[in-house]
Amino acid sequence: KQPDGFTGTLRPYQIRGYSWLAFLKQVGLGGCLADDMGLGKTIQTLALIQRDWKADDGQPTLLICPTSVMSNWQKEAERFAPQLPVLIHHGTDRQRDKAFEEATKECAIVISSYGLLLRDAKLFGNTSWRGIILDEAQNIKNAETKLAKAARSLKADYRFALTGTPVENNVGDLWSIMEFLNPGLLGSRNDFTHRFQYPTQMGDPDGAARLRHATGPFILRRLKTDKSIISDLPDKMEMKVFCTLTKEQASLYSSVLKNAEEALSIAEGMKRLGIILATITKLKQVCNHPAQLLGDNSSTADRSGKLARLTEMLEEIVESGDKALVFSQFTEMGLIVKRHIQETLGLETLFLHGGTPKGSRDCMVEDFQSKTGPQIFILSLKAGGTGLNLTAANHVFHFDRWWNPAVENQATDRAFRIGQKRNVQVHKFICSGTLEEAIDTIIENKKEVAESVIGTGESWLTKLSNDELKDVLALNHGIAVM
Repeated sequence: KQPDGFTGTLRPYQIRGYSWLAFLKQVGLGGCLADDMGLGKTIQTLALIQRDWKADDGQPTLLICPTSVMSNWQKEAERFAPQLPVLIHHGTDRQRDKAFEEATKECAIVISSYGLLLRDAKLFGNTSWRGIILDEAQNIKNAETKLAKAARSLKADYRFALTGTPVENNVGDLWSIMEFLNPGLLGSRNDFTHRFQYPTQMGDPDGAARLRHATGPFILRRLKTDKSIISDLPDKMEMKVFCTLTKEQASLYSSVLKNAEEALSIAEGMKRLGIILATITKLKQVCNHPAQLLGDNSSTADRSGKLARLTEMLEEIVESGDKALVFSQFTEMGLIVKRHIQETLGLETLFLHGGTPKGSRDCMVEDFQSKTGPQIFILSLKAGGTGLNLTAANHVFHFDRWWNPAVENQATDRAFRIGQKRNVQVHKFICSGTLEEAIDTIIENKKEVAESVIGTGESWLTKLSNDELKDVLALNHGIAVM
């Protein structure tokens, strides 16, 4: 049954996934929940932790994930399992030694990153964990890395892995994940290579069948194309993706705020209005990427939590053969995303903006709609938000928010329209602890200002007092920073 204290409603296939995890835990086996993106691996896992926390004498579970999704786990826990105490173990001021040991006694979940799994391996190794969960577990696909070895060295009553891509490059990836989950199950690495990997890669159906037989009980994978799953899904699934700021982003954000506060303390009338709108734009640019604010054409890697998360999600989408639209209201951000995706993933990426000639625009649409065309299409919100039929895509990303639901829905409807035969997933990116989260909360709570938000974008913010404005724009220093 769905656990007491869990505030969401699990769909039937999610109940099955959560029950499967509970069964494996009960019999002392590890498992890999490998559902397609958007089917709810996070909430199925939270349901399990919610169910077992009190029954397990309050021992904590360690959850390791990419830094880019730490905020997302924190927010999902607050939303679906608000009774669970969560500790974010991250940053230079993170607790160590005895302080860490004492802090974990009060927590159900300790969330940390793959980077700290290496750096704090001794600290984690000395802690008594009820369970270890690896999110985006493809991070340990190379069994010989220090990271994979550190994961395998952890002691816990149960181990689970979450990933939409259990096999990224070759079936050898699977051995590393299974060795973490159930050590020795598939034999040594050499045994696995000769018995399973070589035959499977050579096209031997018996080798592939043996591998499926050996790993099948420990991997649960449901696809959005599965009729038994899709019958229970809405045609359009909207989800918020909470992203983590990098240290550079947090520093720039604070700097922009400080300058704005000084200017607003003496400004009045139209000058004050101009300062507020300029500040909002700068803060949105910081949340997107430092290079957008600085306008210096500098490197893009490892500087933006949003861009890091987008890259991870697009990699999974491309791996599964899906296509995606990425919307930004800023042309310069579209260019940054295009360059980064082409450099990091090596993928042809289309970009349509206000300066795109009609002939090129038509060719891009035709190219994207074809079966063999590019899988990623970046569009500026104004140029690509209306008038296009892009039903080849079944993922829509709002990289930055317009704060006008009607405008965002128009953009989403490029994919979610007549002719679309698949479920469309809409991913709305929000930087935790920033104005993006504050404004999203205001809209969701349907406060008095919500009506004016819907009609006028962010101009309603200019009507707030300086103190009210400070509350909305302030950076929450309690959040995790990459």
